[in-house]
Amino acid sequence: MLTVTRETFRLAKTFTISRGSKSEAQVLTVHIARAGHTGRGECVPYARYGETLDSVAAQIQSLPDGVTREALQSLLPPGAARNAVDCALWDWLAKSAGRRVWDMAGLPAPVPALTAFTLSLDAPDQMRAEAAKNAHRPLLKIKLGTPDDMHRLAAVRAGAPKARIIIDANEGWTPEIYTDLAPHLERMGVALVEQPLPAGADEMLAEIARPIPVCADESCHDRASLAALAGKYDMVNIKLDKTGGLTEALALRDVAHAQGYGIMVGCMVGSSLAMAPATLVAQGAAYVDLDGPLLLSEDRDTPLFYNDAGVHPPEAALWG
Repeated sequence: MLTVTRETFRLAKTFTISRGSKSEAQVLTVHIARAGHTGRGECVPYARYGETLDSVAAQIQSLPDGVTREALQSLLPPGAARNAVDCALWDWLAKSAGRRVWDMAGLPAPVPALTAFTLSLDAPDQMRAEAAKNAHRPLLKIKLGTPDDMHRLAAVRAGAPKARIIIDANEGWTPEIYTDLAPHLERMGVALVEQPLPAGADEMLAEIARPIPVCADESCHDRASLAALAGKYDMVNIKLDKTGGLTEALALRDVAHAQGYGIMVGCMVGSSLAMAPATLVAQGAAYVDLDGPLLLSEDRDTPLFYNDAGVHPPEAALWG
C-alpha cells in the first residue's frame, strides 16, 4: 500500500533567496507498506518547476498499487513526486532484505561528507553577522541574486575571512550584472558560482571566460539535461527532487562525471529523511550542500548526524 501525507517542519529562522522567503518547510512523505516492511521517502515540491503540494500528491496517488522502481522511471517525469516514491522503494527494498541500501545498490559503504552551510539573502550587515557566527565552518554558501550583491559578498567575506565561499544566484543575475561582478568574485576568493543566469537564457556563459567554475542548478535536472549544458557550465548540481529520485541521481552523477563535469550534490530545504538518500550521491563530490536539517528547528526521529567531518550516512531507523 502506498500513502502520502503532508508534514511541516519549522525553520530556525526565515530563509530567503532571490525568489522569496519561507519560515517552514512543507514536505510530502510517502510510505510504502508491503510484506511486513515499510519504506519511506520525502520530497519538497518546488513552485519554480510548477509543483505544488496538491499537484505532486496527485501524481503520487495516480500510481498503480505495487509499482516497482523500474516501472516508476517511465510512469512519472523527473521531479518531486517520483523522488519521494523512488526513495521509499529503495528504503523498502533494503528493509525487506535486511541489508543497507548501499549494499543493494552495489555501492561502497558511505563515509561522512563535508557540507556547505547556507546563509540566506539579507541586508549586508545581517549577512556579515551570520557569517561571523558561522566563521568556524570551512565552507559557506551564500544566497545572492540581486543587482546590489557586491556589498553582501564583501560583508560575508569580512565576517568569515578564512572560510571557502560558494555563491548561489538562483537565476537572479542578468548577463550585465554577472559580467560586472565576475572579476570581483575572483578577487574575493569565491570558489564556485551556481546558476548565475536564468535557465534557458544562459547562452552568454559559453561566450565568456570562466575563471571561477560555474555550476548548473536550475539548468540541470536529469541526464537529458546534459546536452544543453556543453560549453556553458563546468559543474552540475544534483538534487533528488530534480532528478526524480536516487535511481536517476546516481545515473546522472556517473554520466556527468564521464562527460567531464564536476559534481555538486544539493538539496531543497527539507528534513533528514530528504537528505539521507543524497548522502550516497555525495560520495566523492567536489561540493556537497546537504545542510537542510541544520536550517530547521525540528527534524525527524533519528535525524542525520552532523559534526566537523560533515553529514554522516543515515542510520537504518531513518532510511535505507
